[in-house]
Amino acid sequence: MEPALGLALPEQPALVILREERPAEASREEPGMVTGTVAPSVVPQNNLVTSEPQPTPATTPGVDDRPAALDIPAADIPAVDLPPLDPALAPPEPLRSAAPSEVTIPPPDLPKVVVELPSGSTLAGDIAARMSEGLALPRLAERERNEILAAYQAQENRPLWIDGKGWSEAAKHLVAQLGRAAEDGLRPTDYPLPVFEASDKGKLAEADVRLSALAVLYARDARGGRIDPRRLSKLITPTLYLPSATEVLSELTAVQDPGAALAAYNPPHEQYRRLKAKLAELREHLDDTPLVRIPAGPPLKLGMRDERVPLVRARLGLGPSEEPVFDHSTALALADFQKKAGLPANGVLSERTLAALGTPATARGEQDIIAQMERWRWLPPDLGESHIIVNVPEFMVRVVRDGKVVHETRAIVGKPDTATPIFSHKMDHVIVNPSWNVPPSILKKEFLPGLAADPNYAAKRGYVVTRHGNNISVRQPPGERNALGWIKFMFPNDHAVYLHDTPNRRLFASERRAFSHGCVRVDNPFLLADQVLGPDWSHERLKRLIGSGERMIKLPQPLPIHLVYNTYVVGADGHMTVFDDLYGFHRLVRQALEQRG
Repeated sequence: MEPALGLALPEQPALVILREERPAEASREEPGMVTGTVAPSVVPQNNLVTSEPQPTPATTPGVDDRPAALDIPAADIPAVDLPPLDPALAPPEPLRSAAPSEVTIPPPDLPKVVVELPSGSTLAGDIAARMSEGLALPRLAERERNEILAAYQAQENRPLWIDGKGWSEAAKHLVAQLGRAAEDGLRPTDYPLPVFEASDKGKLAEADVRLSALAVLYARDARGGRIDPRRLSKLITPTLYLPSATEVLSELTAVQDPGAALAAYNPPHEQYRRLKAKLAELREHLDDTPLVRIPAGPPLKLGMRDERVPLVRARLGLGPSEEPVFDHSTALALADFQKKAGLPANGVLSERTLAALGTPATARGEQDIIAQMERWRWLPPDLGESHIIVNVPEFMVRVVRDGKVVHETRAIVGKPDTATPIFSHKMDHVIVNPSWNVPPSILKKEFLPGLAADPNYAAKRGYVVTRHGNNISVRQPPGERNALGWIKFMFPNDHAVYLHDTPNRRLFASERRAFSHGCVRVDNPFLLADQVLGPDWSHERLKRLIGSGERMIKLPQPLPIHLVYNTYVVGADGHMTVFDDLYGFHRLVRQALEQRG
């Protein structure tokens, strides 16, 4: 029995050592160990082996008297003087040598010893019995529970993270990373570590399963699984790359530092890392300024009298007023606060605005950065060596190659009531001299009422109307008045949006460029074509095609394109720029995360 681990070691083969000095303190050694000098015990004499003692000097030259390992290789034994033989160790019968001049003593066959924690087989029954308790996490889906169960069954229910003294070294790395969840804007309270005593095998087993479940949950949260973006809006449709429990456990158990492997499930993008650094910086300068507590009450609007007005003015940094009237200056200051807080900037003291006024500025800043970090989790881990990124609230289109922006241009995006959707796809072709098939939404809102009033409504504007029974389609042929301009960039998607030119180029001079029906209009589109089509199709060559009929040109290879909603952007110098929450998507994400907590 090994005292340190309390495990029975494999039974060792019997070992007889001939003509060896008996160690004086042998009884004090560890059980199953033999110490002392191992030396040849017999000398061949005329085909016989004698066990007669031979005189030996106190120190034999060339012989190492230090303790020797038990793995004794076969060796030629010269005829030398031997130490006295302890009669108690002598064999009952003389041994026969294999040859007149040598004796071969083969080493014993020692089995390979694999030390398991309270032996994996010892905990296997407890793990099977406590599996349901270990997997009892509210946000862990049934599919993940079944995959974790299958992972343990594949290992005969042996523990993955527990050794004889508690957490294994690998588990300690994993536990440490879960404790650092807040650094990535996650909640450490979502990953409560189990408490156990090393003497309680049932708790040990449950803790092992629970740690596996927490690691799976963290990995999925880090990849964007905390909230379902499609529930926030039908226009937010990213493709989430959520790992399976099988994938997570296979990866974590195959590396020396599973904590680092778990951390790698967070976004690898440079902008995410900058936001993470900004979050840490913000937390270093906590705002401990005492807040003015404003009592609850009915909404306050411009011109209303209320005893809370002086408190509202004090909270907004305004001076006192002669009368408790919610005047114009108070409404303007409150509207500015609401805008910064991501609330409707209407200057009305609503219940939501009152709650925001009761939250320290630092806490609001944390929530905003965390909400932006969450949206980075919705993007693919690999954006593409070359890719296009459209930041909708910024009204900008950029081409990125090898991590560097090689081209950028202004964009016009959808109006708030016809918002540009948020998703990723791949651009695969462009069309020069495109036709525009009026989408159903515009057809219903604009063309059908016009056609009902005037059958020539569409024709007067250069559109072609086609009727198939009760179905009507409207198409605008190519031309300088075409709504798509001279070129459009296609990435077929469920939203039927794309990038394109526009005949109304004067709109690019506006600072707030939200004018389209959902598609993204691009300034200087032929320069963008230079970037996506390669050297074979320069913008000069493309422009020679203008007016010659519709022409499709495929990209050399599909190019990833990401329509994103980044309202908080951190520059290389650490400065953070905040863009307007154009469609309220940022507010929806922040509120969803707060409600989850």
